[in-house]
Amino acid sequence: MLDRSCQRREREGHLSPRDTSAEHYWLMRGECMPTVAPAWPKHLKLVDFNHEIAANVYELLTLTDPGDGDFASWQQALECDPEYDVNLCVIVADSDGIVGVAQCWTSAFIRHLGVHPRARRQGIGRLLLQQALATFARRGEGWLDLKVMENNLPARHLYEQAGMRYISRSALVRN
Repeated sequence: MLDRSCQRREREGHLSPRDTSAEHYWLMRGECMPTVAPAWPKHLKLVDFNHEIAANVYELLTLTDPGDGDFASWQQALECDPEYDVNLCVIVADSDGIVGVAQCWTSAFIRHLGVHPRARRQGIGRLLLQQALATFARRGEGWLDLKVMENNLPARHLYEQAGMRYISRSALVRN
């Protein structure tokens, strides 16, 4: 159900660029339609998550969202999380290294989706999102959720273009 508490919405399911608080985030939801996984460009390849590349994955995630502490704490928290499944971490690389990560939880939630700055505006974020939606559709899930900062306009645009809808707005809680 769409949160109608924000009256500045221009049309149902979409926000105006004026809605850009750094103190709020949105829960967004996309439908997991049965589909084939996306076709990746030839210069990109999917990579399995393993301990050898964990530091590179962490580096990319902190480059795109610097709030996860140090590598050792991140890795321990990841491995101890009951929603963690190594098969739900979508990683894509080019000849220079990892360029995109979609780290998903078993509860059909995207914990992180990040694209390296050198590889942005090439459709990698859209392909990561499509890969995640296809994966969860194969698992029998109806919906895939994520949270996005309200002031992250490029990400909001990507998710809207992928058909995701705004579900609820929440204030950011800082520790």
